[in-house]
Amino acid sequence: ARCIIVHKGRLAFGITTYKNIRKRELKPQEATVSSVFTKIMQGELPGHFVCEDDLSAAFMSINPITEGHTLVVPRQETDHWIDLPPEINAHLMDVAQRIGIAQQQAFAPERIGIIVAGFEVPHMHIHVLPVNSMDDFSFANAAPPSDPEALAATAQRIRDRL
Repeated sequence: ARCIIVHKGRLAFGITTYKNIRKRELKPQEATVSSVFTKIMQGELPGHFVCEDDLSAAFMSINPITEGHTLVVPRQETDHWIDLPPEINAHLMDVAQRIGIAQQQAFAPERIGIIVAGFEVPHMHIHVLPVNSMDDFSFANAAPPSDPEALAATAQRIRDRL
């Protein structure tokens, strides 16, 4: 699930963005450390999955802003959402919408919100979260790492409605 890019005739692997290419010359077959999200998707780190397919995975945030806070992540390691191919962005939004509909049924919030910030982890992801006010969009309200059993139960509530 690594990004492969050819730049100036050189092959590079890993998290690669236009910004990174401009900063330095890529070396042939340069490898970077997998992101925490890739490690979750590959089973190297624990994750509570809501759904997954060939292009993406959706799993619970370990620091939820609201109950049901889910991350939709492309398998392709790309730092900034504008660097993804349009068809992958469209797919991610489709997955986010399906999860949002399930969250609406599971938690009955006033709205389902999305955030694409990208400052916490250098791997594009969409935060999909049940919200009742603008305050529910603040990362300052994120909980400390949640109990794995609670995350598993929350993921199951969403999966049951997909």
